[in-house]
Amino acid sequence: MNFLSIDCSTNLFSLFIKTKNKTFSKNLQSDKSNIDSLMKNILDFLKENNLDFKNISSIFVNQGPGNFSGLRGSLSIAKGICLSKNLDLFGYNTFLWACAEFLNKEEDICSIIKFREKYFLKRFDKSLNTVLKAQEITKDKIIENYDKEFKVIPTNIKKNFDDQILKLNNLCVVNLDHNRLESLQLRDLLDKDLIKPLYLS
Repeated sequence: MNFLSIDCSTNLFSLFIKTKNKTFSKNLQSDKSNIDSLMKNILDFLKENNLDFKNISSIFVNQGPGNFSGLRGSLSIAKGICLSKNLDLFGYNTFLWACAEFLNKEEDICSIIKFREKYFLKRFDKSLNTVLKAQEITKDKIIENYDKEFKVIPTNIKKNFDDQILKLNNLCVVNLDHNRLESLQLRDLLDKDLIKPLYLS
């Protein structure tokens, strides 16, 4: 599969292309001007690597959780490109993305994210189907109830986590690898209908 992945969920936007078994990536600092010029940045990214939209068949876009304007803007642009270029559109979220490398692990996986000073937890089974929907949880509840559970947190937001959580047992800090999105799509784990931002209050 040849695809473009767009992640504007944090203060570091990322673009990633896989085509003909080659990969290309680019990071952009998050600010209003970058959202306003995201389409231009995508076109420049393609041009820098001697590619165009004919080289990709699908777009993957991060639905969140994350910055409101970043999610809304990137999703609108992804939808616009897919409509105009007749490409497939798939949505993913950071909870699932963080668990991707543990597909078929023999135990449930708890994906934890800290967003706007609040912790959120979502639980998946070994096939990465949702067991428990994303819900807000306190630091104390994580420490009290999830020390023995297998947990993942993304590297890019590790600095936001309390040290007590980072010292828990069975905690894995994972890199968010765009390449793993393909395996999630092949297993029909990505959203393809009514793709909308994931907002957490």
